[in-house]
Amino acid sequence: MHTPEQHLEPKPARLSACEMTEIVMPNDANPLGIMLGGRLLHIMDIAATIAAMRHAGHPCVTTSFDSVDFHTPIHIGEVCIVRARVTWTGRTSLEVGIDVFAESPIKGERRHTTSAFATFVALDQETGRPTRVPPLLLETDEDRRCFAEGEQRRQLRLARRHARG
Repeated sequence: MHTPEQHLEPKPARLSACEMTEIVMPNDANPLGIMLGGRLLHIMDIAATIAAMRHAGHPCVTTSFDSVDFHTPIHIGEVCIVRARVTWTGRTSLEVGIDVFAESPIKGERRHTTSAFATFVALDQETGRPTRVPPLLLETDEDRRCFAEGEQRRQLRLARRHARG
């Protein structure tokens, strides 16, 4: 377990990014032939968890999903592409941005269908207690913008938690 005195080397988001690809089958869809939101959230959570664990170097558990926006549906037969990337890190928690695309495997046309943010806590494998995560190395203007926006979302999550008591 990391002690507060230990220095953790910052890591860039590009090293922990995850991309998953699946074809949408009839079992993944509703009677209208549109991918079920719960099925898509399941895949999004897996991709985001992989990115979180890669960055943290520890098992990570999902603590929240924020701002899930379903922009357009994904249909049976389309390829579902899920991209996850760490956008913000705290002491023991980290946020992962998730973008989903649908692609026609025949025409190759791709469109952005879904976006979300998920928050994770890294756990020490031996104790099961929260443990420190490496800081995020901000390499680009986009990294810095995402980190600042992630800090704002963190403040909103804390305010919601405080309001619930």
